[in-house]
Amino acid sequence: MFKSSFKRLVGLATAIMILALLATTARPLVVRAQDPEGGVLIEPTFGSGPDTLSPLFCNDNTCSKLTGLMFPLLIGVDAETQYFAKGARNGLATDWSLSDDGLSLTFTLRSDMKWSDGTPITSADALFGYQVITNEDAQSPLISGVTNIASVEAPDPTTLVVTFKSADCTALGTANVIPIAPKHILENVAPADMQADSFSTAPMVSAGPFKFDSYRASDTTTLVANPDYVDLEDGKINAGGFIQPVVPDQTVLVQQFLAHEVNMIDAPAVSRRAELRADADAGNSQIFDFPGNAWDYIALNMANPANPQPGLDANGNVIEQEPHPIFGDVAVRKALALGIDVESIIKGAVFGEGTRMSSFIISGSWAEDKSLKPIAFDPAAAAKMLDEAGWPMGPDGIRVAKGAKYAPDGTPFKFTLLTNQGNSRREAIGTIVKDQLAQLGIEVDFQPIDFNVLNDLVRSQNFDARIGGWINSFPDDPDATALFLPEADIPGSGNNFVSYSNPEVTKLMKEALTVPGCALDDRTPIYHQIQEIMADDLPYIWLFTVNGWYGATSEVQDFTPAANLFYNRVEHWRVEGQ
Repeated sequence: MFKSSFKRLVGLATAIMILALLATTARPLVVRAQDPEGGVLIEPTFGSGPDTLSPLFCNDNTCSKLTGLMFPLLIGVDAETQYFAKGARNGLATDWSLSDDGLSLTFTLRSDMKWSDGTPITSADALFGYQVITNEDAQSPLISGVTNIASVEAPDPTTLVVTFKSADCTALGTANVIPIAPKHILENVAPADMQADSFSTAPMVSAGPFKFDSYRASDTTTLVANPDYVDLEDGKINAGGFIQPVVPDQTVLVQQFLAHEVNMIDAPAVSRRAELRADADAGNSQIFDFPGNAWDYIALNMANPANPQPGLDANGNVIEQEPHPIFGDVAVRKALALGIDVESIIKGAVFGEGTRMSSFIISGSWAEDKSLKPIAFDPAAAAKMLDEAGWPMGPDGIRVAKGAKYAPDGTPFKFTLLTNQGNSRREAIGTIVKDQLAQLGIEVDFQPIDFNVLNDLVRSQNFDARIGGWINSFPDDPDATALFLPEADIPGSGNNFVSYSNPEVTKLMKEALTVPGCALDDRTPIYHQIQEIMADDLPYIWLFTVNGWYGATSEVQDFTPAANLFYNRVEHWRVEGQ
């Protein structure tokens, strides 16, 4: 239980010194009995560890874990709905309203949240955060997330007004990029010096359930409980601290977890999850897994790769594309989808740790049409469809065009399938797809190549097919205008590199993005329509999301993560037996 006593602080300091000694001697991390009442949460990261602890510059998962425990967000997220919610925990905004023209969000902020030095958190701290990240001298990576913001104003301590350059329903997500930073601590630091300021690696004030204690680059970051955290439901934080040690790789990470040298784990390698499940079944640990935000696909170039064209002309009119000789025919794309066994790919490529997709919206999104089922594996139906599409089987076991829609007679059904070299998951997908399509009389030249070379080929649209992936933001907004609209079909740079164009989808996507008021109940039916159309058009063969995974050892009590929210109600967690 939490007690802000000298004895407890000494105990935590002792635990930290033990961990420091173990780290410097390259021995395993072991939490000993000197740890404070309530224990210490220990979740390792692998690689180099965080290079900043400032919400003004944090732009990766490693530092986000730490800043998320120390700093509030403008808008909190509801664990159940997986979306922004008024008054949600760790968020400043208790209410907001959108202007009639959709260009301005006015937020009402809570007045009871304070920095750990007792200074109230106000709209001035949000305005200050915005001013820093948009100052080019600061060189904050967060600037790229707020390019649609025209201005931010703080007319009074509990009001923040964010005005946008253009109206769309991703406004909440854009506004939430604005970091909340202590103006009274940093306002006299020049933007050019901000990133190197001591606050970036030793933030002396914070406002989350934990606050800063110590940081050693590429080694260990330690936080201690913040007894003044405002969202304590029973007046206490059960765990005395949080430690993020840096380990060499995922193998060591899993080994230390299984040995109970650390007590939490996030997204372990899929190849080790069966072992971790067995450990949980034996009562040694506990698992929370869920459909993740990262998803893989097979993109099929619908336009002739020998003659790439933009989706729109200089006047904004749609340019009719010259079809790809094979994939320009939707019947062929459907046949391929029928002939690829995605369930066996999930087993072979990610050891079963994946969730199938039926269209472009991930499982767990508020916009997912759960009634839309993925295409079932049916090689007999695939062969029949290929025959009917003018691709009969040739004498040497390879299908050859005979009356095909776009390919000259005699054209063998052969295409090149690319992916990024070194990505073992996608290399496994490619190998399986090649073998499966060979059974249908389709020759696949599968080539894992350098990532930069791959991107150049794909964006130039000089390719047949590509295994790739996208990672959706959280909370998820299903807007895919940057992937599937003609204006994103720009050879050399656009993300609509398959040259997909469907006027109905274009209309619906723009409609879903500009619904007056942006209520999810009004947007959801539109996205259901889009999913159904795109599941039929198949510019991609939709594969799967890689499952998210959170784990804790059996010593961690009241472990209550939620999908995409590892530290949901973390102040209730405690570690027994240390």
